Order: sequence, then C-alpha cells, then structure tokens
Amino acid sequence: MDRRELVRSMKEAGSIQGLRGVPSAWRRWRTDAGELSARGPERARVPGPVSGAEPLPGGGTVRFARAELHVCVSLGGAVFWAWDGARPLPSYALAGAAPEPDPRAGLEPDTDGGWRVVSERVTVAISRHGGVEVRTPGGVVLRRELPPRWWEPVAGGPARWVQRTEVAADARFFGLGGRASGPRLRSGTYRLWNTDPRGGGFGRDEDPLYLTMPVQLVVADGGTHLAFHDNSWEGRVTLREGEEGAGSGHDRPGTSELRMEGGPLRCWVVTGTPARVLHGWAALTGAPTPPPSWALGPQHARWGFGSEREVRRIVAGYRERGLPLSALHLDIDHYDAHQVFTVDRERFPDLPGLASELREDGVRLVSIVDPAVKAEPGTEVYDSGAAADVFVRDARGREVHGRVWPGECAFPDFTAPAARAWWGGWYEERLAQGFAGFWHDMNEPVSFASFGDRTLPRSARHRLEGRGGDHREAHNVYGLAMARAAFDGLRGLRPDERPFLFSRSGWAGLQRYGGSWSGDVATSWQGLRASLALVLGLGLCGVPYSGPDVGGFDGSPTPELYLRWFQLGSYLPLFRTHAAIDAGRREPWEFGPEVLEHARAALVERERLRPYFVTLAQLAKLTGAPYARPLWWGAPEDRALRDCEDAFLLGDSLLVAPVLERGSDRRAVRLPRGRWYDTVTEEAFEGPGQVLLDAPLSRTPVLARAGTVLPVRGADGRLELEAWAPSPGRTGGGLVVPDPGDGWLPAEVERYTSRLRGTEVRVERVTDGGPVAPRWPVRVRGVAPGVAQP
Repeated sequence: MDRRELVRSMKEAGSIQGLRGVPSAWRRWRTDAGELSARGPERARVPGPVSGAEPLPGGGTVRFARAELHVCVSLGGAVFWAWDGARPLPSYALAGAAPEPDPRAGLEPDTDGGWRVVSERVTVAISRHGGVEVRTPGGVVLRRELPPRWWEPVAGGPARWVQRTEVAADARFFGLGGRASGPRLRSGTYRLWNTDPRGGGFGRDEDPLYLTMPVQLVVADGGTHLAFHDNSWEGRVTLREGEEGAGSGHDRPGTSELRMEGGPLRCWVVTGTPARVLHGWAALTGAPTPPPSWALGPQHARWGFGSEREVRRIVAGYRERGLPLSALHLDIDHYDAHQVFTVDRERFPDLPGLASELREDGVRLVSIVDPAVKAEPGTEVYDSGAAADVFVRDARGREVHGRVWPGECAFPDFTAPAARAWWGGWYEERLAQGFAGFWHDMNEPVSFASFGDRTLPRSARHRLEGRGGDHREAHNVYGLAMARAAFDGLRGLRPDERPFLFSRSGWAGLQRYGGSWSGDVATSWQGLRASLALVLGLGLCGVPYSGPDVGGFDGSPTPELYLRWFQLGSYLPLFRTHAAIDAGRREPWEFGPEVLEHARAALVERERLRPYFVTLAQLAKLTGAPYARPLWWGAPEDRALRDCEDAFLLGDSLLVAPVLERGSDRRAVRLPRGRWYDTVTEEAFEGPGQVLLDAPLSRTPVLARAGTVLPVRGADGRLELEAWAPSPGRTGGGLVVPDPGDGWLPAEVERYTSRLRGTEVRVERVTDGGPVAPRWPVRVRGVAPGVAQP
C-alpha cells in the first residue's frame, strides 16, 4: 500500500461505508493470512545457454540449459512465444482456437549460435542465451526481449518472473487498458490489477483503474507493433521512454519491464501499420460486437432517479425541449434494497409498462447489473445460486462473502461454465421488465473494505474452466467472464437481437461481448481530459465502444465544464450523461438557456452523424479499427502527431479538437498531412502543421478530411452522402455501411470515390462492374455546390 492509498484508506475508514467495510477487510486479510503461505526462500533461474532445437510448423522449440522456448508464426503473421511448455490455450483472451501456423515459416540456425524463424511479414531471432528479437522483413528490430528471469519458491508454488524489453529510442507506448494518464504512457510504473479507486471520482493521476490488460501498442519510426502477455495474474509494467543521442551520443532505447506474480510467460506480437495491427489483434481476440444502432444515440443516466414519476419527468423534459434521447439508464436505486434482478415495486410499480411507454417515444431502458448477490436464505436469487453451487468458495469449501450495496453478499464464479449459464438465465427477468440493454458495474469485483484491496480474498477458489485456481489468477478476468455470461444468456433468450451491454471491468477480448465506460471519473477539467484518454487507450487495446460519464460522476460541474464535456461526448462512441446520487443534475436544461441551446446543437449533430457512427461500428467489427483514433493513426511516422493527446480522429473522415481547458475560445490543433476543412465555416487548412482554430462556447472544432465521403442523416431523416471536395489533383473517397438492423444480418460495405473537376465534385460508387451512380443523395461541401454524376 503506497502513501496515497494509506491516506485514502484512513479517510474511508471514518465514513459510514468505511466503518461497514472494516469487518470485510479484516475477514479478507485473515483468510489470506491463513490460506496463502508466505513465499519463503526462492530460487532464481534464467534460461542458460542454448542446447538444441526442434523445428515445427511455423517455428519450433528451442531448448536451453534451464528452460524451453516455443516459437510460432501464424498464417496471419502474428508471433507467439512461450516458455516452459506454455501454449496459446487455455486463454480467456483468444477467440476460439489458436491461429494456424504458417507452413512457410520454419526454424533455422542463426548467427552466434542462435536460431531464427523467417516469414513473409516478420522475422523472429532467438539468441543463444534466450533473448528474442522481432524484426521487420527489412531487418529493423521492433522489439528485443532480454532473457527472462524466474523466482521459484523452494517449498513450491507459483513462480514470479520478470521480462525486460527494449524498443527504439523514439518509440512511444500506448495501451495497458484504460489509463487516465494516457493515451501516451509516459515513464513510470503501471499496475495490472483491475481496481475500483477509493474516494469518489478519479483524476488523471489515478492508477490502476477498472480495466487493465497487459497489452502494449508501441509506435516508432521503424514500425508499429502490439505485444500481449497472456497472463491474468497481478503484475506491474515499468516503462521508460528512450532518448536519442543520450550520454555519449548513443541512443538510449526505450524499455518495458513486466513483473508478474505468477502464471505463464507467453506473448503474442502483431506487427504492421496501426490498422493492420488492430486487425490482427481482432483476429486473435475476436471481432467487436457492434451495439444496436439506438445505442449509438444520446443516453441519459443517474444514480437516484428514484421513481417512475421522475423517469417520466426527465424523458418529458427532453421531448418538450426538442432534445434527442435514445436511452435512459436505471441505477441500483430501482432495485428492491439494492438486490440484483429485483424491482422496488413501490417506486416502480409497473416497470414493463413504463418501458413500453418510453419505447413508443423511441427511448429504451437500460438496467445496471451488479454481480454481488445478497447472501440471505429465502431470497430467490441467492437460494437459486446456492442450490446450483455457483458461488465462489474458499479453500475449505465455504462461500466467500463480501460487503457490497445490498449488505453481506456472495459472488458468482463466472470462470465456471455452469455459473455463467445460471447467471445468463437471470437476464430473462430483466427482459421481462422491459430492459433493452445492460450496464455491468462493480465487477472488478468489488467488496467494500476500509483498508487494502476492495475485492475478494486472493485465496478465494475459482473453477477456471475446470483447471482450478485462486483469485490471484481469476481477478482480472472476472468482469470479462461476467460479460460472457450475460452475452451468451441474452443470445439464447433473444437470438434475433444483438445484445447491448457495457462493462466497467474487463480484460483482453471484452469487445466480443460489448464495450466499457470510464467509471467514476471526477467532475473536473482533469477528469474531462481523463475521459478522452480512456476512450483512446481502450480503443488501441481492441475495445472500440466506450465513453465517459459526461459531466463527471461526482460534484456539480460549472456550466462551461458541463458543456465542453457534453460536446466531447457527442463525438465519442458511448454518449451518456451520468452522476452520483449526491451529485448535481446532468440534464442540459439545468445549466441555463445558453448551455441548453449549445447542447441542443451537439445533440442534433450527433443525430445527423448517426449513420456515420453505424458505419464505424460495423467497420470495427470487420477490421478491429476503433471509432476514435489518435491523430497518428494514418501517419505513425509523424513524431509530432505521436505526442498529440488533446484531439482525435473519428474514423477516417473527421478530426475532433475538443476544448479541454477552462475559458478557452481558441485552440491550437496539429493536423495530419493533407487538406482539412472546418465543418462549420468550410475554411480549408493544409497539413502537416499546427493551426489555430476558433472554439466558441457554441461548438467544438471539427475538421473534415478533403475528399472524404461519409454517410449522414439528411433533413428528411434519410441517409445521404456528405462529400468534401478533394484537393486539386487528388482523389478521395470513403466507406459507407447502411444500418443492417439490430440483429445479425451481415454488413454491406459500399465504397465511394470522389474527384474534383473544376468546381464540381464527382462522386461514384465502386462496384465489381465498374463505377456507378451513388445509391444515396450527395451533398457537396468545400466548393461551390455541384455534383457530376456518371
């Protein structure tokens, strides 16, 4: 426990919740003290010198004096290596079977007594002492893994290990899940342990948060690569950015040191352009499931609506003011005494009727779902779970209990198939109440404690798909496995509908089941910056659908802060206002007429761009590309762009430059190469370079890429194409995916090209039979109106 955590624990111990958490914290500490033996003396081990090798399809096994390394390059170019007999499976991250090995790649002798695997896209070199290098086909070293080191308890037990890595001096680190200080990860130590931070809302300096994963995206002049250490145990990553010309004029490489408390040492590496890397990562861990189209519209939540009457008042407030609203979220206050899969019948006497009434107005209801089950015999959910033996137990076979909102609680073991099936069946109750979507909270999992980790004892036992193990291994995948339980259950209950769920916690592969959100971000300008960092960081880890609590979770934002947050949220995948029960209101009309008008403009623009968000969601499924992308996405070699963290690309077409500082009415924006148009004034700017844009309180600066063609909603509510004039002598284009509905119909991708002829923009649809006229009306921007049709 560091000093900051100690201070927070002391403050919390003095609160009502903290006092209630004292017995839980003490019980957790006592259980672990009795069940987890001290490590005692340890024996250090390194691989030692190479002693032999065995070629296999895609690679082979290299033997050392005290370890064994297996290396394989897959057909898609992904590299896998693992020590001491570890293999790709079992894995919570991978989607199904491991990829097929590349039959053209094979193990062959290298210089200096080492070995190498050469393939079309990548070369892997293994040194004679156990170092591993990943190189481009041209020989550029992207990643150099030094020989690992293990510490094995003499008395037996899991071995700790450390893996140190060197990258180029100019490299920048991204990823590691949701990091408030990101998206660029600076020199420092980052913990891998999904954590509910104490003390209300978190800011930029809080680490770790709810969704960590050992996934690094490294961007350098020589190339981009993603490295994933498939190990769910607790760990720490210490990063040090490199320095060119350091010391005597030699470059100092960037370094990453990963220390794990147990589990296998196995790693995947995917190389290429950022787009190719994320496509390869999605091929490994599963395609993102697109949300239904209504979930790409504006959503409103609050802990503390309290009654059907208040819900109707809020929805009527949106409707009477002409504000679009797609969904309203109910927090734990709609439950009976905070118990999951129940309803407070006094405050919500006819929830199905309310849901039906709202849906007629185009508003869906979304339910919060917490994993903790009140451990009280005689309650339906607990009795059902106890009879099915689905709850986490300790080493002596007793149910593990913790304290959460309902009081004393048991926790389903989502690492057991039977528990997942049992839990998934309970969503029938939620569907019967009229809910259309689900919001997973408190699933790190949280057990209130006045000191130490707010989670289950590390000695708690989990099934882990029949392998057996304890919470040290299961903790980080708990939220992921809960999402799988819900997703599978909902697919069985409503097979013709795509489930909509998003989860506060998760791990690598969460995108298969849904998205995420920021959690309890602090209501401050730093919280606003953290909101963008989290969305961009998660997108680079393969989770494209996420967003913050617009306005912050705690406290009361100023009108300016609220509006700037609202404007940012309107360009993020999940656009949802939310606040704590004791925080200020988050409805746009609560901040005065000026904010209301500007918020209305943001909502109208979000609805106009809804077809573009549908396209981005479907393309994310097909390619793995996030909706919101760093500015360097298309130009990772641009060092200036690699350091830009206050603007982002929305797909390929738009550049969004949110206002993140109090009192600003202008802001500098660094542009990628090419021409960009201000989407309001249509003024053109040339990149690369930095420009100064007007940012009045009424809007967020947004630029459109010259030549882009994107789908929007026209004045009549139908899809139309917005085509921005290409630069003279250049062509452009874009991809359009019409909404395939909220089921499982395949997406139909339409490709369009654009080119400038005089003052006319010619837009054509590309087909196998040649260019044809667009399917949709075209509106040209950036030049005098005019469209030439084929």
